[in-house]
Amino acid sequence: MKESLGLKRSLGLWQIVMLGMGWMTPMIVFDTFGIASGLSDGLVPLSYIVALVAMLFTAISYGKMVQVFPSAGSSYTYTQKTMGSHLAFLVGWSSLLDYLLIPMISALLIQIYCTAIFPDVPHWVWIVGYVVIATAINIWSVNVTANVNTILVVYQIVVIVCFIFLAVRELDHGMGSGTLLTIQPFYHSDFHLSGVTAAATVLCFSFLGFDAVTNYTEEALHPSKDIPRAIFITAFAGGVVFIAGSYFTQALFPDLSQFKDPGATAPEISLYVGGKLFQLFFLSASFAGSFASGLASHASVSRLLYVMGRDNVLPIKLFGHLHPRWRTPVFNVVFVGVVCLTAMFFTLETASAFVNFGALIAFTFVNLSVIAHYTIKLKRYKTPRDFLFHVILPVIGATFVAVLWFHLEFDSFMLGICWVIVGIIYLAFCTKLFKRKPGSSELYEEIEAHS
Repeated sequence: MKESLGLKRSLGLWQIVMLGMGWMTPMIVFDTFGIASGLSDGLVPLSYIVALVAMLFTAISYGKMVQVFPSAGSSYTYTQKTMGSHLAFLVGWSSLLDYLLIPMISALLIQIYCTAIFPDVPHWVWIVGYVVIATAINIWSVNVTANVNTILVVYQIVVIVCFIFLAVRELDHGMGSGTLLTIQPFYHSDFHLSGVTAAATVLCFSFLGFDAVTNYTEEALHPSKDIPRAIFITAFAGGVVFIAGSYFTQALFPDLSQFKDPGATAPEISLYVGGKLFQLFFLSASFAGSFASGLASHASVSRLLYVMGRDNVLPIKLFGHLHPRWRTPVFNVVFVGVVCLTAMFFTLETASAFVNFGALIAFTFVNLSVIAHYTIKLKRYKTPRDFLFHVILPVIGATFVAVLWFHLEFDSFMLGICWVIVGIIYLAFCTKLFKRKPGSSELYEEIEAHS
């Protein structure tokens, strides 16, 4: 079988990392600052440290699974190989709720930014314009997507570095804590663990994206080596950026008394630190962040749809098709673009309410897959090292995810349950009331045999 049946291997380690970072959106640290500071009583950097530690345990589980199942299907594939195809379909279906809506949210954010500058232009123009550009880039090549994404991520990092430089100047001039080095963002006399935990729960969702790099496994030049590294680097590098950005922001603004709108602090942070000109520079980076996140998530969900289509759990002739020249899942990319167009009929609050449910499903089952594969199937738990990596660490990861489940908004949970019910009905129809396995993995196995 010709190699053209598969996705094209062309991505290096740092291209994959930048796709993950693009999804995470480094500039989001300033958008969520007010909410996190209010919950943690001014301990946002500490909350980010807690969130980073929590996410790293699940990142380790992703790394363990991608080494044995190097497929673009991420949590869907890991569940399929360890716990059965019926459950895997529901995990993949639930993950689609997260993956499909992130590009839509990016479209909504871009529309909000553009409308603020050009209020007389109809809202739908910005959504359609963004969707056409993002869809065209993703159809063309994953390398083009990765390279454009890299430029946008680097731009965000440059802006954050400029912000830190200006923050140091303002701290030297007596703003905020009035000192460059202070323990106050990490500990003070009013410290409450419950508040820090609540803030960390909110901030954990800033890390969504480190897991999505597994969907580029079949396009990585060295998947067994680069994907596990990319997962950990993306999560860790994102954490470093978030902690550094929030440290200087918290030092400048020990409380929220200066903010007119604590729920949307980015514009005021940039204005107070650098004036009107820097504010424009700063907000343009927020725009770049939304575009990068939209590009990366658009590419990632297209790959998940492709794997589910290739396995025929979604119609194979549509979702399992690759363009013969570009070797990209063209129909899936266009399909995601059409979904993004529905942003014209949603508000940001409504779309955001759907997202977290799918991510938590994926995190939960990746940790469980490690236990199912290594501990139950392979019996690799008898040495101290195996017991640590195959039992203790995934259990800790699952425990942290359980905390996130506990803090999940009720509306998000109920909307997610409704989505799962739709998936169960579809699965029951396709499998004749669960009497046979969903789809077929024959094409996947044939591709692996000839790769």
